[in-house]
Amino acid sequence: MRIQEVTSEKDVKAFHQLPFKIYKNDPNWVPHLKQDVDKIFDPKKNKMWRKGEAKRWLLFNEKSEVIGRIAAWVNGNSKEHPAGCGFFECVDDQNAAFLLFDTAKNWLESKGMTQMDGPINFGENHQYWGLIIENFNEPPYYLQNYNPEYYVKFFENYGFQIYFKQEIFFRKISDPLQDKFAERAKNLQNDPKFHVSCMDMSRFDSYAEEFRTVYNRAWANRQTGFSEMSKAQAISIFKGLKPVVDPEIVIFAYYDNRPIGMYIQLPEINQIFKHVNGNLNWWGKLKFLYHKKRRTVRRCFGMVFGIDPDFQGKGVEGIIFKYMEETVQKEGHYKDLVITWIGDFNPKMISIVKGLGARKYREMATYRYLFDRNVEFKRKPLANVGRNKENEENA
Repeated sequence: MRIQEVTSEKDVKAFHQLPFKIYKNDPNWVPHLKQDVDKIFDPKKNKMWRKGEAKRWLLFNEKSEVIGRIAAWVNGNSKEHPAGCGFFECVDDQNAAFLLFDTAKNWLESKGMTQMDGPINFGENHQYWGLIIENFNEPPYYLQNYNPEYYVKFFENYGFQIYFKQEIFFRKISDPLQDKFAERAKNLQNDPKFHVSCMDMSRFDSYAEEFRTVYNRAWANRQTGFSEMSKAQAISIFKGLKPVVDPEIVIFAYYDNRPIGMYIQLPEINQIFKHVNGNLNWWGKLKFLYHKKRRTVRRCFGMVFGIDPDFQGKGVEGIIFKYMEETVQKEGHYKDLVITWIGDFNPKMISIVKGLGARKYREMATYRYLFDRNVEFKRKPLANVGRNKENEENA
């Protein structure tokens, strides 16, 4: 076997084609769009390159057939995940997998790194993040990693340990709210200072700042590992969402016209992308527009759910889902939703989501490999430990 760095257009094509070999008999697999993956490795399109760098490799067998791939990066933008690997694919051969891991590890060590997280993304953590460790029998949602079960033994036998688990949840749109959430929602609906609404496309650009406001209050600097979002980042995210957003399922809650909660959902466009064979070229775009017009998508997925800490446990979660019950269900375009991953380091949010009637749909894991095997491994600490009991009692 031999390792070769991805340097040419031919190599890039081979990098994209390998998954079609790995998953050729898997009816649940939906290929990532090559255009999405290419952006990750383009310094002009991925801001992570400003303080980081990345490399990709292909693994060939004795017949010069591609049997594996991996990417690794140094990310100066992240304090918690400064070094990682991802986009790992490999035939069922542990020696081949270990050679790929060794290649990533050796390069990262040469850059002064002391650990390697994976599989993660050289970018946002809602994309290409984590390894499936439970429920291999459902298709992935858009931008979710997907893998065969044997990848788990590759990571764990090599010495990776679970840094945190990622819980994915499922809920039918028609499922009623539990009584306690419905009652709290009713109380808020009677308060004229509270109101909830879906996105108004005529003021699309203003939502980026509202999103940033809630995100920074709910997520940043709260032992979650998430950095505070800048105005430029928020604008970039919303610019990327615009081609696929459905305003009906992007919901904000307000108190006295101040944004205090949000549930950013998108159509589960993998239900369309499974028809484009991983390439959004002109033909793929025509297929996309065709299926979009036909409303092929019957599922949505929740990308970000956040409540301002000052309003957690007061019913804002319920009023958002009550709004969905009264509007999204009434329209009938969507039948169910997948709530994208919540880390097991955030038991408060998991408790809220379960309380809203969602059930666990899939479990993934973010692994960590310490280069010095004598260093004590520690899992990611719980978020808001001091407040968990209080909020669980309020949930």
